[in-house]
Amino acid sequence: MKNIGKGSLIIFASTLLLAACGNGNGESTGEDTQNGATSGNGEEVTLDVTWRYAGDPDNIGDYVREFSDWYSDEQDEVVINPDPITASEGDYFSNVSLSLQSAVTAPEILSQDTFMISSDANAGYLVNLDDLVADWDEWDNFIENIKDGVLGEDGSVYGIPTTTDSRGIWYNKSVFEEAGLPTDWQPESWNDIYEAAEMVRDNTEAIPFSMNLATVNGEAVTMQTFQMLWYGTGETMYDEEAQLWNVNGEGIIESLSFIDEIMNQRNLGPSLSVAINQNYGSVIMQDMFPSGAAAMVLDGSWNMSHFVEGGTAEFDNPEDEIGFAMMPTQDGSGDGFITMAGGWSWAIPENSQHHEESWEAIIAMSTEEWQTRRAMKEGTLTVRQDSAESEEYADRPFVETATEALNYAHFRPKHDLYPNISIFIQNAVEAVATGNMTPEEAAEDYRNNVVDLVGEENTY
Repeated sequence: MKNIGKGSLIIFASTLLLAACGNGNGESTGEDTQNGATSGNGEEVTLDVTWRYAGDPDNIGDYVREFSDWYSDEQDEVVINPDPITASEGDYFSNVSLSLQSAVTAPEILSQDTFMISSDANAGYLVNLDDLVADWDEWDNFIENIKDGVLGEDGSVYGIPTTTDSRGIWYNKSVFEEAGLPTDWQPESWNDIYEAAEMVRDNTEAIPFSMNLATVNGEAVTMQTFQMLWYGTGETMYDEEAQLWNVNGEGIIESLSFIDEIMNQRNLGPSLSVAINQNYGSVIMQDMFPSGAAAMVLDGSWNMSHFVEGGTAEFDNPEDEIGFAMMPTQDGSGDGFITMAGGWSWAIPENSQHHEESWEAIIAMSTEEWQTRRAMKEGTLTVRQDSAESEEYADRPFVETATEALNYAHFRPKHDLYPNISIFIQNAVEAVATGNMTPEEAAEDYRNNVVDLVGEENTY
């Protein structure tokens, strides 16, 4: 598995580049041996497929290896080489960015979070797929609004969606019964969440409400927590038409105030030892929540994979034990509910070898059968309309609500500065959660950081 730090990757790339120019004795071999391929002479082509390995269970890795075995049997001269990067979320993006700069280190097929597609495309790292999808009949089977996630800032396609997701509130029905709450719970405002959490606090030993808060958990803080609140106030982070960043909206303070209410004012959140922990996700969703030590968790639909057969916390009848509620808007206004949608995509690095063979492999991975198989294995939502209609897929627990939430979906800004601004959000959220800043102070700090980065003329 790849696990290359920033400094060592550059050295590694230089070494490989020298090796690729000769046979070790200063003589040219006359063959293209980059990335293990010997194309151009009728011999086998190897396609490195890279994704983030975050520890077991490695569902995407199992899927890629399963596809690799099948595809290598189907193709006489093409071999899929599973080649993951072992890294945290933030380190994965850093390692990928470095690898994409060199023809030696760029993989043939890259699994990339859709929020990074635009910045990668602006940097010239990804192949523009417009002409390819225009000639691909299967493209019409992909859900239209999910296609937005793989567009660059220029409106072109730079990736093929592989999974999508929604976010909502997971709740433990046994804890709810103990607290005197209904097990078919669906809040219609933030006040409904406060009231349910206070019932849990006053009548059980469980953590009432939990959400991603620690900067070490990166984009999960921005997307699973803050944007789920912020967009529920009726505001958005970035005005795509005017190309301006929101730094003055009341929704920023109101969203930070929700976090403050949960963590500090009403004592409804987890201890900081749990909340500000790089293993927060696995501790909460695979241990504390299914065991009843946590009552409600604001998080993603993919967590369904933990609770079904073969999951890390499986139940015989998951929907008898656990509920998944849509996140309401602040006061129930607007559409009434809110979710952020994201997901992952397959992209072809510009500096990679064998673009044609890579595209053919992506086509094969994107059929209804293989897309359904991946969604089933990862507990995610499918990106294809026909896949969503398959009985096997639709019968999964929690899928109906998770899919319904997509009707209220928002997507992250398609701007190459978004990853930088996301970090400012993470800092503000953790500062409020730990009590180091008031919501007003954190909002002002966020404003100053964004203005310094983009210029006040690019804000509103």
